[in-house]
Amino acid sequence: MNKIVLITGTTSGIGKACAEKFAAAKYNLIITGRRKERLDKLSDDLETQHGIHVLSLCFDVQNKEAVFSNITNLPTEWQGIDILVNNAGLALGRDNFDTADLQDWETMIDTNVKGLLYVTRAVLSFMINRKQGHIFNIGSVAGKDVYEKGNAYCGSKFAVDALSKGMRIDLLPHNIKVTAVHPGAVETEFSIVRFKGDQDKADATYKGMVPLTGSDIADIIFYCATLPPHVCINDLVVTPTQQANGIYIHKNN
Repeated sequence: MNKIVLITGTTSGIGKACAEKFAAAKYNLIITGRRKERLDKLSDDLETQHGIHVLSLCFDVQNKEAVFSNITNLPTEWQGIDILVNNAGLALGRDNFDTADLQDWETMIDTNVKGLLYVTRAVLSFMINRKQGHIFNIGSVAGKDVYEKGNAYCGSKFAVDALSKGMRIDLLPHNIKVTAVHPGAVETEFSIVRFKGDQDKADATYKGMVPLTGSDIADIIFYCATLPPHVCINDLVVTPTQQANGIYIHKNN
């Protein structure tokens, strides 16, 4: 029987690339996101191209009731989740601490931290019952180094780093792997969302450098997911060659 992967935030970027990567390897997929039309199209495309089964669930990970309702009520044949990719997340604004929008802060904390907690807790009962599973948490270099005007976003990704370490320890008795992946600059819709649709600001983020792609991160996750059962990569920081960490980037003129 095909293994099952649940991926949050699959309507674009890293999540979509992960769905495509695992589908090509004949994994069955549970894909989630907030944009139903995109979810349905991706589901149809992957089933047609790869001959797999895809279950699409449209909900916002910020909504605790929706998360638990959708996941705890999965049909029996979909409950054997082997891999969870906690990809849903975002940055909103890049402002000084004293002038930042409080709603931006709340949305980032509710999505990046609380959403990850809700989804993981909902999925864990299935993994614990089977004494196996692999959880991937998508962090950021912003969870390793704090940079100017990063404040709440950096805080939310530092939380992902700490939660991943905590999960790894607490889930040892259940034989469940936990891998945190912390990407640097990845060219996706991330910057468009961060700068609230300002294309010029989004483009400037990657100008003068060759950024990572969603497929680069998907390849890394797939590699970690297919290692032998006794091997777990706990923590990975992945950057473009021109980026050392969350602060230092060398851009060409």
